[in-house]
Amino acid sequence: MPLEMNREVFITCAVTGAGDTVGKGAKIPVTPKEIADASIEAARAGAAVAHIHVRDPRTGKAARDPALYREVVERIRSADTDVVINLTAGMGGDLILGGTETPLPPAAIGTDMAGATERLEHVAELLPEICTLDCGTMNFGLGDYVMVNTTAMLRAMGRRMTELGVRPEIEAFDTGHLWFAKQLAEEGTIDDPVLVQLCMGIGWGAPDDLPTFMAMVHNVPRHWTFSAFSIGRNALAYPAAAVLAGGNVRVGLEDCIWLGKGVPATNGLLVERAAQVVTGMGARLLSPAEVRAKLKLNKR
Repeated sequence: MPLEMNREVFITCAVTGAGDTVGKGAKIPVTPKEIADASIEAARAGAAVAHIHVRDPRTGKAARDPALYREVVERIRSADTDVVINLTAGMGGDLILGGTETPLPPAAIGTDMAGATERLEHVAELLPEICTLDCGTMNFGLGDYVMVNTTAMLRAMGRRMTELGVRPEIEAFDTGHLWFAKQLAEEGTIDDPVLVQLCMGIGWGAPDDLPTFMAMVHNVPRHWTFSAFSIGRNALAYPAAAVLAGGNVRVGLEDCIWLGKGVPATNGLLVERAAQVVTGMGARLLSPAEVRAKLKLNKR
């Protein structure tokens, strides 16, 4: 697809994530109230979409308890600030092998493998407008950890999302993930309009250099809608790259915990910075209602 700047842009804020950032960043939301408040803060700063993970309130570690999601979603829906709700469905595919010489059985601590129905339990109950579909398996970080999403699992989860009327957001960490997403669309497992998140700079997926980024962009069908982000020091540069390449923007404490050297970020400040970039480039920010219309989302 040719380089064509996007002039009507929506911002997604990934407010907390599942990474080991609690204790590293002073503002990482942990409890359901904190996560809901962070989503509302991001919406007031200009984000149309809140991408939501939950954490164990006692430990701060990633969790997938439907009760935690329920509290977050109920708090957001009862607020006076509108935002499109995007729940992760990536949890439940964590495999930590037992070591280089004895990979099996997997490590008891950290491994969390669940079936398609269980991984989507919170989505089926709460019916958000969007939920994520990590469209492939990859070595994630260092050591023996593998993020596992088999083709059979992805087909089952994709079908279930479509049945529920929840728009999948394809999470693509490399070009092969986009290849399989196209297969899901061709066979009718997911339907139009297809929404893609290009996840750049995450080890060991696609690096976030511009040639690789444009290779990812060129593998997105022209009629699909995509957003893009990077992590760490390049997170605040990627809004410009994403808009210039024809996409939308994602920022948030899941991806970057600093606003500048030695300056802790908040979700609201990250969204404000991204909004300044978008409008400074001459593009217009879309509201949650406009995003729902564009992506044919079902608001409950």
